[in-house]
Amino acid sequence: MRSVRCRMDPGSCPLAASTGLYLTVKVKIRPIDEDGCRGALQQVWAEAGLSTRPRGRDHPEALAEQLARDPDLLLGAYQDEELVGVVQCTWDGRKGFVNRLAVRPACHGQGVGRALLAACEAALRRRGARIICALVELPNDPSLGLFEQAGYVRHPTIVYLSKRDHPEV
Repeated sequence: MRSVRCRMDPGSCPLAASTGLYLTVKVKIRPIDEDGCRGALQQVWAEAGLSTRPRGRDHPEALAEQLARDPDLLLGAYQDEELVGVVQCTWDGRKGFVNRLAVRPACHGQGVGRALLAACEAALRRRGARIICALVELPNDPSLGLFEQAGYVRHPTIVYLSKRDHPEV
C-alpha cells in the first residue's frame, strides 16, 4: 500500500474549502474487478475529463473482455474501497502500452498517477515488455509532465494513425 496526499473535497468538509486542507491517505493499487467495469471506472474517467467511447472501446462489455483476457492489466487505485484512479495497460507481445490513465481531480498531483504508472510498468515488465509507450490526447500538459518525469521521451518523428470500424470504437 502506498501513502499519497489528497486534497479533501470542499463539499464534504467546510474546513477544506477555506484552508485547502490535505490528508495523507493510503492508496492500494490492484486490478479492477468486473463490477468496477460497470460504472466506477467510467466515473473516474468522466471526472478526470478523459474522452470516452461508451458504445465502443469503453463499453462495460469491452472492458469485461479485456479483464477476462488480461486481468492484471486493468488497474485501479483505491482509497479505502473508493476508486480514485485507473490505468488501462495493454501488451501486444513486443511492446507495452499505457492507456486511459486518469485520477480523480481531488487527488491530482499527490502521487496517485505515479503509483498507477509504476504498477502498470511492473505488470508489463512481468510479461516481458522492454519498451513501454504512452498515448496522450492533447491538450494534456499534466499527463505529458507525468510521463516525462517518469523517463518517457517524446518522439517528434512518430505520428499516431488509426483506422476504425466506426467512430465509437
